[in-house]
Amino acid sequence: MSEPDVTLAVAGAGLRSIIYARRALTSGRARIVAVAEPDPRRRAAFAAEHGIAPANVFADWADLLAAGKLADAIIIGTQDRMHVEPAVAAADLGYHILLEKPMAPTEAEAGRIAEAAERNGVLLAVCHVMRYTRYTRALKSLIDEGAVGQIMNIQHLEQVGWWHQAHSFVRGNWRNEAESAPLLLAKACHDLDWMAYIKGSLPQRVSSFGDLVYFRKEQAPAGATDNCLDCPVEATCPYSARRLYLGCLGDPEKEWWPLSAVTTDHTTEGVLTALREGPYGRCVFACDNDVVDSQVVNLQFADGTTASLTVTAFAALEHRKTRVFGTHGSIEGDGVHLRLHDFLTDRITVIDTQAGPGASMAGGHGGGDDGLMDAFLDAVASGDPTKISSSGHESLATHRVVWAAERARLSGTVITLPEPSPLER
Repeated sequence: MSEPDVTLAVAGAGLRSIIYARRALTSGRARIVAVAEPDPRRRAAFAAEHGIAPANVFADWADLLAAGKLADAIIIGTQDRMHVEPAVAAADLGYHILLEKPMAPTEAEAGRIAEAAERNGVLLAVCHVMRYTRYTRALKSLIDEGAVGQIMNIQHLEQVGWWHQAHSFVRGNWRNEAESAPLLLAKACHDLDWMAYIKGSLPQRVSSFGDLVYFRKEQAPAGATDNCLDCPVEATCPYSARRLYLGCLGDPEKEWWPLSAVTTDHTTEGVLTALREGPYGRCVFACDNDVVDSQVVNLQFADGTTASLTVTAFAALEHRKTRVFGTHGSIEGDGVHLRLHDFLTDRITVIDTQAGPGASMAGGHGGGDDGLMDAFLDAVASGDPTKISSSGHESLATHRVVWAAERARLSGTVITLPEPSPLER
């Protein structure tokens, strides 16, 4: 069997990049030929897994790109605040780019990335994985076929998950806006992107409410200590780090995520040491987190119709739930099944979309991770940008909805979005 024609470089070999790279390998669509990763253990393991020549293994993305164009495309999986410089530099070298969401913390930085891709004529695919699931394709087809008539309202629920909020947004890398981004940008930028995609248009007006209500020191139960390993009330706390991370042992999916973000030593002793010495053992009421734990976003479109997004920590980590209300029918979806109510016949049809059951990163986001990677590599191989469902400028436009929602939340006002450019429509 001949080797695939498409070659890939990777900047930032974290969990997201590992997932995409493995899909490229197992699908036979591409091979990984270069990597940059500052963590020496992660770098060595990634290079060994993909058989990367030592000359193409780097500690810093800048060194990788200073070596010239080593591949057809690049996966940029650096931290959120480290996207703009490698993305612009890679575009200037002629790399096609798969960019982990969010594009960048600010509109100006994201605009630089989109402009660099356009200027150099390269593909830019932002990782809006929700667009690429079987579930989304089935729902979008029903709507485009007129199954519900004109969409009048969309209700969308993003259940972050109580333990996922504690892991990523209280103890973890996305806990603090100054170090990462607001929760809406870090976690739900692709929810607002998805809603615009389902509706088929961008919103015109945005309002939002939300705050950090629960995960703060004032909410700590009496007797709580700063680390779960010492806490006398740990056994009665749903957010116990001891219970969460020791409970991952023996479960391959949970050992992959979230445990691998905590430690690579998947033993009881290794986990306890990591909880004692690292950030993931901290009491959820004694962290330096400042991102919201609940938020609602309200949207109005140019045709007067509306939509709402609820993002909450206080639920199970499950697929998003969506209701689409139209003039001729309605659809309720749970990420796998669609319940279509036809008003003309008063008939209800339940559709099993055969989407993947895993809603989390460990479960491949319901097949979205694989779908995105396959589409990107097909686009690179064929030179056909239409195989990617959103361009860089289109992703920039839906990111603008997020920034508008944050301005609305902080100011207590309704924000009117600017008219999108032709590239963003």
